[in-house]
Amino acid sequence: MNNISTSNNWDTSLYEDKHAFVWQYGEDLLQLLNPQPGESILDLGCGTGQLTEKIAQAGAEVMGVDHAPAMIEKARQNYPHIRFDVADARNFQVDKPLDAVFSNAVLHWVKQADSAIASIHKSLKPGGRFVAEFGGKGNVKAIGRRRRRCRFSAGRRSWASAGR
Repeated sequence: MNNISTSNNWDTSLYEDKHAFVWQYGEDLLQLLNPQPGESILDLGCGTGQLTEKIAQAGAEVMGVDHAPAMIEKARQNYPHIRFDVADARNFQVDKPLDAVFSNAVLHWVKQADSAIASIHKSLKPGGRFVAEFGGKGNVKAIGRRRRRCRFSAGRRSWASAGR
């Protein structure tokens, strides 16, 4: 398989040509997001902007951010009418609270998940939505191992792992 990324230097042509399935699969997630006209929405890890554009087509005020400068540069070329900025999921900030944060096929790359979740939480209005899909090679296997270590008591699942 071709390497579309070395560290944070993404090959945007390869991403759009050979890995379009990443954002194409994410289109179904937009139904769950259900963007409404006038809503403020952040596309966290927007890549080259295809799903950001679909959110904009619904009438939402959307901004896309990605950690990779090459992805943002390409997104700006693809959709010059949308705001795109370089930002890190672990510590991004927004000017005003958002109605929703959307993320497709990104968060499994973020090693410091707690920091990313804290940034997402801080960016949302009270009652705001967080709609995301993520997973990568080995993630389902790790979930299975974790699940086997779960304790079940009184019909409730406790996801506490040994050592916590």
